[in-house]
Amino acid sequence: MKILFLSDNFPPETNASATRVYERAVFWARWGHEVTIITSWPNFPQGKLHAGYENKWYAVEEMDGIRVVRVKTFIAANKGTLLRMIDFLSFMVTAFCAGLLQHRPDVVVATSPQFFAAIAGWMLGLARRRPFVFELGDIWPASIIGVGAMKKNIGLALMEQMELFLYRRSACVVALTQAFKHNLTSRGIRPGKIAVVRNGVDLSRYQPRPRDEELAAQWSVAGKFVIGYVGTHGMAHNLMNVVEAAELLRHRDDIALMLVGDGAEREMLLAEVTRRNLSNLIMIGPQPKALMPKVWSLCDVALVHLKDSPVFAEVIPSKIFEAMGMGKPLVLVSPRGEAQEIVEEDGAGLWVPAGRPDALAETVLRLRDEPELLARLSETSHNSAPKHSRETQAVEMLNALEIAAAGWGARVACQPGETKDEDRKQ
Repeated sequence: MKILFLSDNFPPETNASATRVYERAVFWARWGHEVTIITSWPNFPQGKLHAGYENKWYAVEEMDGIRVVRVKTFIAANKGTLLRMIDFLSFMVTAFCAGLLQHRPDVVVATSPQFFAAIAGWMLGLARRRPFVFELGDIWPASIIGVGAMKKNIGLALMEQMELFLYRRSACVVALTQAFKHNLTSRGIRPGKIAVVRNGVDLSRYQPRPRDEELAAQWSVAGKFVIGYVGTHGMAHNLMNVVEAAELLRHRDDIALMLVGDGAEREMLLAEVTRRNLSNLIMIGPQPKALMPKVWSLCDVALVHLKDSPVFAEVIPSKIFEAMGMGKPLVLVSPRGEAQEIVEEDGAGLWVPAGRPDALAETVLRLRDEPELLARLSETSHNSAPKHSRETQAVEMLNALEIAAAGWGARVACQPGETKDEDRKQ
C-alpha cells in the first residue's frame, strides 16, 4: 500500500507525535509498504533549526526505509499564539503543494494536534481522489482553551466547526484514546467510523538497563534517588507544581527531581528554581532521541505530569509507555481520566491528583522510603509494557488505513460481523 502521511513534527524532533508517526512508519516500511512522510524542517520546540538543517522549500531524504519530504515553513517557537498560528498555516500550504508532487497514494493521513495539517490532508485527499484518514492526537481547538492560551471567541468557534467538518469528511478517524472517541460521538460523529489506536512504546528501543553512571555524574544526580520528567515543558504540563514539590522536599538531600526537555515554560521554570535556590531540582535541556534510554536509566521513578484541566483527563501521555518499557514505576500527576485508569489497572505506578504539590512530595517520599513498593511497581510496570507495544499499534493503524483505502472507512471500529449497511455509507 502507498501511504502519504502529513505530520508537522518528525525526527530528529522527539515530541510525542514525531515519535509516534516515525516508529509506526518504520514497521510499515519494513513490511513492504511505500510510506512517504511530509513534514517541516526540525525546529520543535525552540523554534530554531536543528544543527545541519536548512529551511529549504523542498527536499527528500530516506530514513529507515521511509521517504521523508521536508518543506519550508514559517518557524516559530512553541509558545504564544499568533506566530505559532502562522507557522501552522504555512505548513498547511507547503505540505499541500508538496503532496501534489508525490506519486498518487492509496490513502492520505494527517495527524493532529496541528489542526491545519489535517486540513491539508483533507484537501490532498480531495485533490488526489483518495480517502483521507484523520489521526486525532488531541481535541483541537479545545486544548488551546484548556491550556489557557486563548479564550473562547468567534475564531475558535469557526475552527470547531471546521474540526467537525473534517471528522465527517474523513474516511475514518483514528483516535488516540477512548475518551477522544466518546468526545466525538457526543458531538454527532458516528462511532462506526472511529478507531481507537492508543499510543505506545517501541520495545526494541526501550528496555531495562543499568544506570548510566557517567551521565549521572555529569548531571549531578549520582547516588541520588531520582524522580525524572522527560518531555515538553509546556502550558499543558504545569511543571510549576514540580517546583513547589521540590521546595517541600529540599530537606531530603538523598532525593533529586530532574526535568529534561524544553518548551514554552522552561525559562520561567529555570528562573524560579534559581530564585528559590533549589539544588534538588535538576533541569537539563533537550536531548537527542538516541540518548533517551540512557536518560531514562537515571530515573528511579518516572514522572508524567499534566495540568489540572478537564481537557487533559482525555489525554494519555506517550511517556507512560516508554517508562513501562524501561521498567520504571510511574508517578502520574493528572486529572482523573483514561491515563490514570491505565496506570492503576496495570499496576504500573501511583496516581497523584493534578495541582497538589503536597501530594506529589508525599508520594515521592513514600516511594523512596518503601523499597518493596518501588520494586513491585517496577516489576508490574515492565510486565505491562508488551500490551502497549508500538508494533501492535502499527498493525492496528495499518488495518484502519487499509480499510479506508478499500473504501470501507466506516468499518474500522467494528468487530468482524458488526458492520452495518448505514456505516458503509459514511
